[in-house]
Amino acid sequence: MIEEVRFRKMTIADIDEVYEIERLSFTLPWTKDAFYYEMINNEHAYYVIAETSEGIVGYCGMWLVMDEAHVTNIAILPEQRGKKLGEGLMQAAIDTAKAHGAILMTLEARVSNTVAQNLYRKLGFKNGGIRKRYYTDNYEDAIVMWVNFDE
Repeated sequence: MIEEVRFRKMTIADIDEVYEIERLSFTLPWTKDAFYYEMINNEHAYYVIAETSEGIVGYCGMWLVMDEAHVTNIAILPEQRGKKLGEGLMQAAIDTAKAHGAILMTLEARVSNTVAQNLYRKLGFKNGGIRKRYYTDNYEDAIVMWVNFDE
């Protein structure tokens, strides 16, 4: 049985759960303060939450600037991965970006993260270039990926 997932806009009340997912997902996690800043001070920030009956299982942050959406971070709880939640979450983020007038969406992914790259390609993203030594934990390169919703 597939559990029902609800996608909604993140609120300040969600920060503790989102931060826990962040902490469990990344070697250089954002701080709680960074999420508070995004929620309170960044007028361009929009975060989509994936929620089940068990609580928040994932989130996707993006900055909506003019007609572009830049994905800042996306993560699913480690024990919830492999259930297509990331695909649903990315699709919800794409739908949100389009609803806010975005024509382009971009993100960076570690060159070693082929699982994420394959998901993004499935959703229409194309390779746009390499950012050398982008990740400061190990200086791994990032692949820049784009999707143009008008194509």
